[in-house]
Amino acid sequence: MKRLIHISTILILTIGLISCDRIRNKTEQVAEKVKEKTKYELREQTQKIIDKVYPPFDHDKPDTENNRKRFTDFLKVEITSDVKNIYCFDDAIGIDADYMVAFTCNKTTSKKIIKSHNLTIDSLNSDNGFGMQSDFEWWDKERIENLQKYSWTDGNQYFKYYWYDNENEKAYFFDFDM
Repeated sequence: MKRLIHISTILILTIGLISCDRIRNKTEQVAEKVKEKTKYELREQTQKIIDKVYPPFDHDKPDTENNRKRFTDFLKVEITSDVKNIYCFDDAIGIDADYMVAFTCNKTTSKKIIKSHNLTIDSLNSDNGFGMQSDFEWWDKERIENLQKYSWTDGNQYFKYYWYDNENEKAYFFDFDM
């Protein structure tokens, strides 16, 4: 009888130890998953903050996720199926900043952009700010010079210029401060 009790006790303790190991392993697995998820969420939140302070631009590739985000940030219109070949560039080093966005779109989208930024026809159509703009294949200064400019200013130091090429359905948006 004593022997049966000893064997039963050993079995109960063994089963208990195995169960404890399983619980410990499961707890460790859950803790590892929580740790990984927390690291991922922290990286995501950190990237969102960095993107707000220093938004990334991809001047050498069209239609990247960064350029699509910058299009929405700067143009304040929805990206519709006609919007393609989005290139963006920023020069935000120093006390002044300028941003260039070039893309193709139809006349309807162009009109939405003009309206959303309160742009008006620049009757002088001069001083296009070419000296502040960088040179890229997608930013055709010679073509822009022959297009009607729309503009907006806060009357002080902040400016927006916009050109739309009806023939090629190409738009150029230049946002800068001085």
